[in-house]
Amino acid sequence: MADQQLNNRRRTAYAVAAFFSVLMVMYMMRDSKTSTGGQPSPLPGKGGEPGFTRTIVAVGDLHGDYPNMMTVLKMAKVVSANGTWTGNVDYLVQTGDIVDRGDDTLKMYRYLENLRVQAQKAGGDVRSHFGNHEVMNLIGDWRYVPQTEILTFGGVEARQQMLARGWLGQTWRANYTITTRLPLHPSLGPINTDYDPEKAGRFQDISHAAVSFLHGGLSPTYDDLTPYPSRINSLGASLVKKLQEQRPLPPPHPPNHYPGLPTAATQAEHDLYGGNGPLWYRGWAMDKDAVVCSKVDAVMEKLGVRRLVMGHTPNFTGIVSRCGGKILLIDTGISHAYGGVLSAARFTYSLTPTTKKGYWIEKEVVTAIYEQKEEVLVNSEQEIQADFI
Repeated sequence: MADQQLNNRRRTAYAVAAFFSVLMVMYMMRDSKTSTGGQPSPLPGKGGEPGFTRTIVAVGDLHGDYPNMMTVLKMAKVVSANGTWTGNVDYLVQTGDIVDRGDDTLKMYRYLENLRVQAQKAGGDVRSHFGNHEVMNLIGDWRYVPQTEILTFGGVEARQQMLARGWLGQTWRANYTITTRLPLHPSLGPINTDYDPEKAGRFQDISHAAVSFLHGGLSPTYDDLTPYPSRINSLGASLVKKLQEQRPLPPPHPPNHYPGLPTAATQAEHDLYGGNGPLWYRGWAMDKDAVVCSKVDAVMEKLGVRRLVMGHTPNFTGIVSRCGGKILLIDTGISHAYGGVLSAARFTYSLTPTTKKGYWIEKEVVTAIYEQKEEVLVNSEQEIQADFI
């Protein structure tokens, strides 16, 4: 009798252990497919299932148009019909110029901050950038600010205070950068990890598996490209701090004289805001193909990225891909002030383990999303060697 009871207890223990083993396997399989998870599984995949995936949606200039912004986010499946984060993407990237030309400034920034909180709770994020228009407003250059928009703040002085010391000014300092280096794979480190050429060999074929996002462009002759992106972002943070801490705040232009940068601004900060700096540079959009395509590889090699994605220079018929998708121009005049095309760019990256240890199938697809159609701009696939263990 005692032996029978012992055997029964053993059978029960074995069954419980087997049950929890199955649960653990199911959890590991689920986690290996999760876009926001950690390292991909080193084991061969089954049925072609990716060991790791990451999805990014990028949106260009919005210029004060809340309804069109919401239409774009919904058609890109970033948010649901009721405007909440869907979890269908890992990152939403917005490349600046939310302000000016429309009246919805406060509503848009407030919504995006709420969306950022939702995204982070779900394991994703919203990446936000200063455009030249955000910095213009801090300078006191209000040439493109509608009078009706100023009234939504409660007047000129209230608007100045909001941008400098209110919740919006605090949000800019806390959550906005000039540029982002966004790794397609977590083995390259967190977002905005500086590219280190000396460590690139460790990651073999994926050392440049990252995307650069910003508003204007990274000129080949800009002196402060590296270390990327920390040098540019530290200059941006320093300049914004000086602009917000001016006492008294300069009266806005017009009707007053153009105030320019603060006297405390360094030469490097002047260069950051200059025509060759990352907020204003248009060479990647405006120069001829032969010129930009001869220069882009050297810049990407220096930055540790595969693609340069930017807004600022609108093309009202759609997203522009140059040099085989190495340059992507995503400002399509979304705001009603321009009457352009509603658009977003989706980046889908996956690594699928092969049967050969240390080898993976890497696939990258970039798709332009419009109201009535989608257009594949990049569709690359290759076998790579990368040891993630």
